[in-house]
Order: sequence, then C-alpha cells, then structure tokens
Amino acid sequence: MVYALIADSDRGAGLKPFAFVPLIITTGIEWKFLSPMLQRPLPDLESWVKYLSQADIPVLKRTARDLARLRENEENVSGRQVAGAILQDPLMTLRVLAYIEASRRVSQTADITTIDRAVMMIGITPFFAKFDNLPLLEDKLKDQPQALIGLLRVIARAHQASIFAREWAVQRHDLDVDEVTIAALLHDSAEILLWCFAPTLMLDIRALQRENRGLRSTTAQEAVLGIQVIELQLALARAWRLPELLLSLMDDNRAEHPRVRNVIHAVNLARHSANGWNDPAIPDDITEISKLLSISGESLMERLRRLVDIPDEEAPPTGKGATKR
Repeated sequence: MVYALIADSDRGAGLKPFAFVPLIITTGIEWKFLSPMLQRPLPDLESWVKYLSQADIPVLKRTARDLARLRENEENVSGRQVAGAILQDPLMTLRVLAYIEASRRVSQTADITTIDRAVMMIGITPFFAKFDNLPLLEDKLKDQPQALIGLLRVIARAHQASIFAREWAVQRHDLDVDEVTIAALLHDSAEILLWCFAPTLMLDIRALQRENRGLRSTTAQEAVLGIQVIELQLALARAWRLPELLLSLMDDNRAEHPRVRNVIHAVNLARHSANGWNDPAIPDDITEISKLLSISGESLMERLRRLVDIPDEEAPPTGKGATKR
C-alpha cells in the first residue's frame, strides 16, 4: 500500500497538518477476476462506472419478502401495489429502471420515468418472473456488520428524502409527483452502491471524517476513492441510460429549476435531520424550503411534524429568511 503525506497546504480543507491517506495505484485490471467486494479503489471514474454499472444489485430482504407475498396473490395484485413495494427500496427501484432501459425497444419513443409505468410496461406476471430470487443486501454484507449499519442508514435517509420530496411536490402542484419522488430516492444511489460493493473503503471515508471533523465529504472521497461520489452518481445514471428527465432532476448543477431544488432540499434535509433536528445546517434548510413553497417557516415546521417525529428539544428555529404567506 502506498501512502501520501498531505501537508500544510491542505489545512484549510479540514485535514490535520500531517495526515497519512492511503492511495492505491491499480493497473491492468481484468474485470472478470475482480472480487465482488472491492478492497482497493479503482484507478479512475470510468473504471468505477464500468464496475458498478455491471454489478448485480442486491435488494433489501424486506423488499424480497414483500414481493413474494404479493406474488402469492398475483392474479389480484395491481401494478400500484407492486410499485409501492418497490419504492420502499432505492436499490430495487434502480434495478427496475435499469432493466426497463436495457430492454427498451427501438420503437419505444417515450421515456419511462416512474415505477408505476415500468411495472405496467413489463406486466405483473412477467415482472414476478423476471425479478425472482434476487440477491439480498443483508446476505451480501453479513460479514461486514458496521458497513451494513452504515448502508441501512443511507437507505433510510434516501427513503426519508423521497417522502419530503413527494410532499413538497404535491404542495407545489407538480405535474408529475412520482418523478420528483424517484429522483430524491435515487439521488444518493452511487453512495448506496459503494457501501454495497466497497464497504471497507466507505468505512475508511467515515473514519477519516471522524478524525478530521472539518473535512469536507468530497475531499474525503477523493482521498480514499480517487473520485467524488456526485460525479460517479451522474456517470452511472448515464451508463444505465436512465431517462434524461430523471438525470436532470438528480443533477445539483441545475438548481435554477424549482423541481431540482425540490429534490436537493429534500435530500439535504433528510441528510441533516439524520444527525438530529438540532443539526446546525437545518435552519438554513428550513429557510430555503420555505422560499420554495412560499410559506412561513412556522407553517413548514407544522407540516414537517405531520411527516416525522421532531422532539421539542431539537426543534430548529424557523429561519429569518422564510417567506410568510
């Protein structure tokens, strides 16, 4: 293993004056010989995309169980019921959308941007046949309990973000609430996949950030992985040929669009509130969300309390910049 000394010039990024960060140099990769669980970073973004886009994505055990229960009553099950089970799990959602795009006919001109439509396109019976005996996330990480906990936290955060995004899309009278919901659910799917297939490296990132409290996530990612996760996220979405609309909704660089801001704010609030509702970043979140919805901070907090449990002692200030109706 090669180590690089990060010296005084990086103090401003939050690293200690002399921090040793492992750097792995990998060349001559033969994909067929790679272990399913990466212990070392790949050499560049293209390598990461190739590896993860070809991976057999596992799903939550609960998802497999819910789908098996629905299959028992297949003749009476609706597409909406199937979609409801899928949307509890960002990994299963990703599998379905990637499958739809991979099996897309040349004659199909309209993008499939929601799970309801995807299930309708596949058909109930063919769906259960195609998505049977799926690999399970809990089995994959059974020997990595700390990584499994970390991954389940990110999945819970993604699900919470989808709930926030859906609620605000409804309030904004969005033309297609489901698209915004899925974009929020999948916004951090690259991070989820890294926990699945490179758990040791993700634990290294977490340890590095705990040792250097002011260290930005992107700096830690580059130190350990050699890439930024947001770059991987968008590159993977393109590799899976996800609909351009979903890709744009997951692209933080397009924040001038209200629908994109809906997704960004949902993801940010889910991430920050996972640390507790007294997280110092939440007041700014409340201010920005209030502006998006054109309501007061007080009104926003009332609505949030209907969605999640917010302890009184953790309730954040509503923000000076909130727009009042």
